[in-house]
Amino acid sequence: MDQSEITILKQHLIDPEICIRCNTCEVTCPVGAITHDSRNYVVDATKCNLCMDCISPCPTGSIDSWRTMPRVKAYSLEEQLGWDELPPELSADDLAAAGASMADVVDAQPHDMPLAPATQDEAFRSAVYGATVPPWSAAHPYTNLYGPKQQAKTLAATVTGNVRVTKVGRDNDTHHIVLDFGTTPFPLLEGQSIAVVPPGLDADGKPHFPRQYSVASPRNGERPGYNNVSLTIKRVLEDHHGKPVRGVASNYMCDLQVGDKVEVIGPFGASFLMPNHPRSHLVMICTGTGSAPMRAMTEWRRRLRQSGKFEGGKLMLFFGARTPEELPYFGPLQSLPKDFIDINLAFSRVPGQPRRYVQDLMRERAADLAPLLDDPNAYFYVCGLKAMEEGVVLTLRDVAQAAGLDWDAVGGALRREGRLHLETY
Repeated sequence: MDQSEITILKQHLIDPEICIRCNTCEVTCPVGAITHDSRNYVVDATKCNLCMDCISPCPTGSIDSWRTMPRVKAYSLEEQLGWDELPPELSADDLAAAGASMADVVDAQPHDMPLAPATQDEAFRSAVYGATVPPWSAAHPYTNLYGPKQQAKTLAATVTGNVRVTKVGRDNDTHHIVLDFGTTPFPLLEGQSIAVVPPGLDADGKPHFPRQYSVASPRNGERPGYNNVSLTIKRVLEDHHGKPVRGVASNYMCDLQVGDKVEVIGPFGASFLMPNHPRSHLVMICTGTGSAPMRAMTEWRRRLRQSGKFEGGKLMLFFGARTPEELPYFGPLQSLPKDFIDINLAFSRVPGQPRRYVQDLMRERAADLAPLLDDPNAYFYVCGLKAMEEGVVLTLRDVAQAAGLDWDAVGGALRREGRLHLETY
């Protein structure tokens, strides 16, 4: 059937009640079909080609939403941006009134959407190499135990710790915050995240959206044997363009006192997980608060090593910040044994010194990284600002090619085998 003759389509939508605005879908979409405003993430039906690239990475499942619609009445971006919840499915009578036969409805599958014209050239796209599946030996994650559509919508956690983990300074105020869940089960793994629901209303008089934060503690808690979690949160005082702004959730969290209550939802994430099989290697590449999942993974391996229960592989860390003063956990990093973790620090704004980024350090360590790229037991994790992602993956490609490896084969294996995980924002 000619695509223009199809009167019904399976329209791809995002559930605003579940979406936590992590931006994963927008940066993953290869055709630019997903956009957002201050409240909602939405899908443009005229661009979406139903490639499904955005489905697996979504931590909440909000992206996996559909409505059978007459093509001429597909929901516009303007309509979607105004939603607080998804509209109900159209009834069979509604569809019949639009001139659709039952055969049209049955045939309205995602692959029947017309392909969008190419909107990108052949430029390198780092996102296509990011895995959407976890390592084969990763522990089973639990997700969406608490959230807008669950019977228990949120979970009240108690603040049991709030300490600064950067040196004192207005522009580098990063906190390590510990939340305790009491007797309520809330299982978490390294690489997962939770979301905090800031109190109060936004400028439109609506409840604030939840804000997502990566877990910074290992699976048995910040304090082993306790039902708690730690987060790494930087106080936001300006936007990415340097304009003054006061981040709603970050300032709320950084100002919390011990004993305060915090509403959380989650857990989220089923792919950015660490391997559990012996001799598996971890290469962790991060900037700023992107260090949170790396701290969790490192601490879990450290505890296993202490107990003698794990025959661990290599741990390499490439950690970037503007200055040493802005690097979270700088002190604790220095105390980790050199035979346990290989630490490489890059600083881009130290007066009188050249700017250095994590990819510069990676190129310097190419001789060590190349064998790991070719090793099925080595896993790569990238977390931090979106601007770093392309440079890091390009560097991996260059390292592979310089070592005589076929990047197409290596890059495909990294994605297919859950060995390269990208979590940037």
